[in-house]
Amino acid sequence: MTRDDRLPRDAQSILELAARSMFELFANASEGMMLVDRDARVVWINDQYRRFLPALGFEREEDFVGHPVSRVVQNTQMHQVLATGKPILIDLLTNRAGTFVVSRIPLRDGAGEVIGVLGIVLFDHPETTLQPLISKFARLEQDLSEARRELASQRRTKYTFASFVGSSAAALEVKRQARRAAQSASPVLLLGETGTGKELLAHAIHAASPRAGRPFVSVNMAAVPDTLLEAEFFGVAPGAYTGADKKGRDGKFKLADGGTLFLDELGDMPMSVQVKLLRALQEGEIEPLGSNKLLRFDVRVVAATSRDLQQMVREGSFREDLYYRLNVLPIRVPPLRERQDDIALLIEALCEDIAARGGGAQLELTADAQALLAAQPWRGNIRELRNVLEQLALRSDTHHIAGAQVGAVLQEAGLPALAPAAGVARAVPRAPVVADALLRPLPEQIAELEQRAIREALAHTGGNRTAAARLLGISRASLYDRLAAMGEPSDIQTIV
Repeated sequence: MTRDDRLPRDAQSILELAARSMFELFANASEGMMLVDRDARVVWINDQYRRFLPALGFEREEDFVGHPVSRVVQNTQMHQVLATGKPILIDLLTNRAGTFVVSRIPLRDGAGEVIGVLGIVLFDHPETTLQPLISKFARLEQDLSEARRELASQRRTKYTFASFVGSSAAALEVKRQARRAAQSASPVLLLGETGTGKELLAHAIHAASPRAGRPFVSVNMAAVPDTLLEAEFFGVAPGAYTGADKKGRDGKFKLADGGTLFLDELGDMPMSVQVKLLRALQEGEIEPLGSNKLLRFDVRVVAATSRDLQQMVREGSFREDLYYRLNVLPIRVPPLRERQDDIALLIEALCEDIAARGGGAQLELTADAQALLAAQPWRGNIRELRNVLEQLALRSDTHHIAGAQVGAVLQEAGLPALAPAAGVARAVPRAPVVADALLRPLPEQIAELEQRAIREALAHTGGNRTAAARLLGISRASLYDRLAAMGEPSDIQTIV
């Protein structure tokens, strides 16, 4: 402690008293203290420190005090404090006596020159005394690792081309075009109605591309307010505006660097952002909000929209130059009504997913139920079909779904009661029909219809049960159960 002549005498006295009080507090509360002079020699140790001398290899105090600190204390950092004049407030020191939490404070004279160092042993056995702090740090490290893993999983693709269910000519053509696009670095524009699977295809294109190991980052234009889109794309420099994060924030272009940026609902992008997006794509660099530095990026863009961009260009609501920049590899994703042959496969795949997510039994739809679903226009496409199947799963007490149950859900949803395909009995007739054939219990009529559909499917597939089950939209095990209920022998190959 040195005298400061600038302070009044009373203030100086109080400061000196405070220094002595702090010194006495550390001397009594710490595990040990030592002083070294400007030549790095030990000049004093307190009573608590003396108990470490035997472990350090000294029987007498005079063998320790008066000697260079580096000779009597292993791994000491007193020399560093003397050389730099900067304190080391918290450090771990390990030597012959054990492991300690220590603090080293430089001492200065009236001219401000370092004349010595005070060493304080704050804790010994830190593995026990600091266990709460160590445990908390370990928990924070674990939480950070989990957060990083979660973020990494979110940046990975969720779907591959196998996720795009369908074997119709339209579905196969879409997958063929998308696989070719995956091997290119050019922008891809996915066009189609809502619910057709454009986002799924974007994931699949990334997963099949050379960028598969890099991030997949998506931006939904309709979900982000216009005022925030620019920050969402390009990021924000530290303290760019009032309320901005002091550390700044990376934009989607930066997050997707090296990978794929998916622009969903492209037609909802405001004109002001279109201009800056075009410049970013042309130059390959962005300028975060509030920054005057340009950042280079390497991103492959996949865009999707359910709107007519050509009409928007003609109307002036979408920039023509941006349209041509993104419309390099256009892929039209057909609506579900153009993929009638895929509906049975989609029903099976969606029912499997619904059961896996809900933990219940998988729905099994009768032939008339499937025919009724296949006859719908599906304005919402696959998303709407899934919604109907989820309603059936929640409303039904059994996992066996008949046409009447499907018809009820469709009517409540406001969908037209279209007739199923020819050759299959109508599940929901438009008007009551008075006939002896219909004046029978409904389960009996449904069972008869199922048996007829099974026989026709097996006849169509030449007795191939796997193909017949796929055609009927049920599992092979369910088909075997129904055959057993019909009294058919288990080894038959063809049923007519």
